[in-house]
Amino acid sequence: MINRFMRLIVMFDLPVVTDEEKRIYNKFRKFLLKDGYIMIQFSIYSRICKNSDDVYKHINRIKQNLPSRGNVRLLQITEKQYDDMQILVGEKETEELFSVENMIVFE
Repeated sequence: MINRFMRLIVMFDLPVVTDEEKRIYNKFRKFLLKDGYIMIQFSIYSRICKNSDDVYKHINRIKQNLPSRGNVRLLQITEKQYDDMQILVGEKETEELFSVENMIVFE
């Protein structure tokens, strides 16, 4: 079976000077966590998607929850590309150690 799994990576810089900006930042971050993303670095989150349709579904969810200011970027890569990522200092977070091989996918 061909591995169809992909990763959607969200990278963002949001203003956090005022209390309102901090609230908006926390709301966006909590949305990402609730939607199944894991933090791989500060303001960089990743989630596994089972196919392209799943990627587009999550892109649309992000668009519906975008903050009005700041910078939000998305990157879609294959699971193989994600696995080939080199970590030069540090190590993978515990959540990253759960790979697609350990997942059960209900379709």
